[in-house]
Amino acid sequence: MPPEDEHRVQVHLDRLLAERGMTLSELAARVGITVVNLSVLKNDRAKAIRFSTLTAICRELDCQPGDLLSVRDH
Repeated sequence: MPPEDEHRVQVHLDRLLAERGMTLSELAARVGITVVNLSVLKNDRAKAIRFSTLTAICRELDCQPGDLLSVRDH
């Protein structure tokens, strides 16, 4: 299996958006990325995330990277 298919990072964007009463479209506009790219991240299909994007998401959601991302067990 290629290394990029082995990642177990899980994104908790749905939960954070719900807790803050924010839509994916609203977050995308605030962060300056497309809804499609944010949706890829939300649905655990992203292979990478730029630190600048991660920083912007955390700024807008008032969270830390560990609130947004976790590593799931095998």
